[in-house]
Amino acid sequence: MFTGLSAFPITPFKQEAIDYKAFKGLVDNLASANVDSICAIGSTGLYPYLTREEKYDVAKLAVDHANGIPVMAGVGALRTYDVLKNVEAVQQAGVNAVLLAPVSYQVLNEEEVYGLYEAVSHEVSVPICVYENPRVTNFTFSDDLYRRIGKLPNIGAIKIPGTPFAKSSSKGISPSGASNSEGARRLASLREIMPAHIAIGVSGDSFGAAGMSEGCDLWLSVIGGIFPRTVMRIIDAAQSGNAVDAQAQSQALSGIWSMFARNGGGLRVVAAAAEILGYCETPSLPAPFLPIDKNEYSELEHIITKLSLS
Repeated sequence: MFTGLSAFPITPFKQEAIDYKAFKGLVDNLASANVDSICAIGSTGLYPYLTREEKYDVAKLAVDHANGIPVMAGVGALRTYDVLKNVEAVQQAGVNAVLLAPVSYQVLNEEEVYGLYEAVSHEVSVPICVYENPRVTNFTFSDDLYRRIGKLPNIGAIKIPGTPFAKSSSKGISPSGASNSEGARRLASLREIMPAHIAIGVSGDSFGAAGMSEGCDLWLSVIGGIFPRTVMRIIDAAQSGNAVDAQAQSQALSGIWSMFARNGGGLRVVAAAAEILGYCETPSLPAPFLPIDKNEYSELEHIITKLSLS
């Protein structure tokens, strides 16, 4: 399941309760696009904000309506005890993998993070996708830690930040020179560290085209949760050896990448996109989140129409 597009839909809210009808519509859209996998309750899906019962319900709905497409679910929590309970809940819902970030309030050290993955790896019956997100968790994985985690049972993939691919994504990629880039070197070093069966995925949507062109196995995508066909066309170009076309398609979305940067990530922006497309009502995020401002909302409407995003 760790190939191609892993689409991360939002978990829409209505009057401070999950809008399950709206979420079903988002999953139906992903299923009809035939994405490679769906990550329910990822970061975009608000996994830290949901109760265990809500996680089960959202995961179960995703599994029931994914039309056989593999479903992954976020299980992160502050305490290992709660992570394990979340794992139990989403496995009962029928998910095919779990996404685990080292969530913290007090900054964790390497032994604590290793202990988290060690505990979970021995309790799950589905693969784990290790989620590195330093901006949110204030924790960066060292190569030594990756090497140790890679030896644990049930580790299926790692989700790395896209920043090593920044130079490629900002200057365009030459098919002949891509292998000399910082992103390609980082990917090659991870391939040496991790066992061959562990997939390496890129995150940070503005870097997705570059990451896939450089040889990442999958793109774990926020925007793919609302515009799967758009992202799949970029991936098709990248995996067909047409890195220049993939980067051109990504560059056409630069207005959205800028919105992501201005709004602290993609959550608020893709929530607005879901509202614009009629999947859910405004506001679609729980308090204390606020919608993007009216000018950006109008700009996003214009971009969606102009580019025929789908």
